[in-house]
Amino acid sequence: MSAPAAVSASVTFDSVTKVFDNVEAVRDLSLDVREGEFMVLVGPSGCGKTTALRMVAGLEDITSGEILIGDRVVNDVDPRGRDVAMVFQNYALYPHMTVFENIAFGLRARHAPKAEIKTRVERASKALGLAELLERKPRQLSGGQRQRVAMGRAIVRNPRVFLMDEPLSNLDARLRVQMRAEVARVQRELGVTTIYVTHDQVEAMTMGDRVAVMRGGVLQQTGEPQSVFDRPANLFVASFIGSPPMNLVQARLDARGDGLAAVVGDQDVDVPAEVAAARPALRRHAGRTIGLGIRPEHLRDAGDGSRPRIRGTVRATEALGSELLVHLEVAAEPVFTDEVRDAAADVDAAAVERLESEAMERRTLLIARLETQARPPADEPLEVGIDTRRLHFFDLDTGLAIYG
Repeated sequence: MSAPAAVSASVTFDSVTKVFDNVEAVRDLSLDVREGEFMVLVGPSGCGKTTALRMVAGLEDITSGEILIGDRVVNDVDPRGRDVAMVFQNYALYPHMTVFENIAFGLRARHAPKAEIKTRVERASKALGLAELLERKPRQLSGGQRQRVAMGRAIVRNPRVFLMDEPLSNLDARLRVQMRAEVARVQRELGVTTIYVTHDQVEAMTMGDRVAVMRGGVLQQTGEPQSVFDRPANLFVASFIGSPPMNLVQARLDARGDGLAAVVGDQDVDVPAEVAAARPALRRHAGRTIGLGIRPEHLRDAGDGSRPRIRGTVRATEALGSELLVHLEVAAEPVFTDEVRDAAADVDAAAVERLESEAMERRTLLIARLETQARPPADEPLEVGIDTRRLHFFDLDTGLAIYG
């Protein structure tokens, strides 16, 4: 499939800060986006991701630091001189124009030759599956088709960098899934450096070559999606990345001879020797209360009892066809720090209220992702197995993961 040729460029944030009326929207952001990379900035509303994007575009001035596109500092470069193209949440299509005219609008405004406009629009429309729709008006298109037209308008410019600000958030859930794959496919074909902003961590995990997780204007962690999922840097990332999110419970870390055990309420969870050996800093936390993290997929059917177990009371179940989510209440305090609160607030206010209630009552709801088709009855006791090789440990004073 042919596509417009483009010369891509890296983007570098070098200690970039943006202040609005004495409020730091972005603080000391240093991030290298590689040439041709699909980088996703993800985080809750108000974390600074869109502000960072707008500074690259030149739509916001930089308070301090530098932004480079390629090897050129663009702090004082007019937006039109930065050779970037932006796709917004709002399609912003001209209703009286055809798809062809909408895609070609920017090229015509730059007085590009008619033959070049025709060639570029046809190439972009083929890449986006719009070739049969060029004579239609926006009102004759679905939401997904309109967003493709908005992308086409950016693609035909052959920019060095694409900037996408929540482009799929106006679509329904099913169409978002389809368009996630579509956007990622087109980006791979074009090979243009892309910075994509979203608050949806599922989008971030499925689309990006790398993700940059932000909170309160500060970069929390950067890495390949699976790496961030497997080794979250702190409590916020652990709480934010994952659906359902990681279970977090307070546990006292005890030394047991040559080994360690995490005491959850009145239950012991032995830490495997290989895990303790790989994380020598854990032994320095012996005798202290830490945050113990367990992803739902690492709480499984207890089976024959060969794995460590944790027991609790079933409070709710969610049957999802191929799997069952079981909400299991255990008698232990949840981890409820500012980092965890911020991640919960991105879900909804009810999630924060639930955590507050659990903290007051010293109980924690763990979510287990089970394969069983037998739905356990509510308010009945249940034991589930723990894959203790996949446990996560956090220092509650700093919020940082314990790895070293």
